[in-house]
Amino acid sequence: MFDRIDAALAGARPVAIGHRIVHGGPELFHPVEIDPAVMAQLERATAFAPLHGPAALSLIRAAQAHYPDVPQVACFDTGFHQRLEEVAAILPIPKEFRADGVRRYGFHGLSCQSIVHQLGQDLPERLIIAHLGSGASVTAVRNGMSADTTMGLTPSGGIVMASRAGDLDPGLLLYLMRERGMDAADIEDMVDRRSGLLGISGVSGDLRKLHAAAATNADAALAIAVFCRSVAKQIAAMMVSLDGAEMIVFTGGIGENDAAVRSRICADLGWAGVPMDHAATGGGVVVRVMESQEGAEIARAVLCLTDSAAGAG
Repeated sequence: MFDRIDAALAGARPVAIGHRIVHGGPELFHPVEIDPAVMAQLERATAFAPLHGPAALSLIRAAQAHYPDVPQVACFDTGFHQRLEEVAAILPIPKEFRADGVRRYGFHGLSCQSIVHQLGQDLPERLIIAHLGSGASVTAVRNGMSADTTMGLTPSGGIVMASRAGDLDPGLLLYLMRERGMDAADIEDMVDRRSGLLGISGVSGDLRKLHAAAATNADAALAIAVFCRSVAKQIAAMMVSLDGAEMIVFTGGIGENDAAVRSRICADLGWAGVPMDHAATGGGVVVRVMESQEGAEIARAVLCLTDSAAGAG
């Protein structure tokens, strides 16, 4: 990978390197230059995102080894949601666990931030962002700030995803532990890697493959239906959090490219004034399709941080 980067740079050296970090734990939300103390915090935060954290740390270490004198900057998917409204951030378990950082964090924050940035002067007061990809979430944005979001303590919760289950009855997990003898590793593997679209269909977690199979495979068709209903239900929930919505933005690989899924989700929301055609105009909710520009948000954060450091020096 670094050979390709070096070739693209044609002998130049990067000024700084930005890393997307899914979860910074209860301590890290804002972009920060990575030093040994930050690395220790990131190590602790892998407990909240075991699917993503170790891979990110491995890449940071590889980049530090290949570019030893280049600043490395961590940018967090949780940052956009740091100041979630309290009624959304609190989890309904004993208060004592809050000291351990147990709360709703929310993810895909860099994507949400990029949508807010792109909208600029067109940013409505009440915006819902549906980031739909292999990982998927829906976020309520009030005046450019995250008010509520579907993912919780970890990126495993919320709507149905490619291989992640999303929200589940916690009693199901207890049942599987008691009756099937599953331990934490078994539960983690099932919830994160064998559930969602893949689990329902038994075919794939890729919606393109499910669309291709749906005409002859009832489980593939069911998986698509469950996904679309799951997204529509959570968009409706975000309307409650915002007292309505003026705009819904679809983004992410599925959100940007799967018109059939978008139409099916919007059809379930017709009662709320949501048109099926994202180009439609009228007195109801505006629906837009926009590119997720997480890389641009990371670049902006790195530039801001490194410029500030240079100015301070």
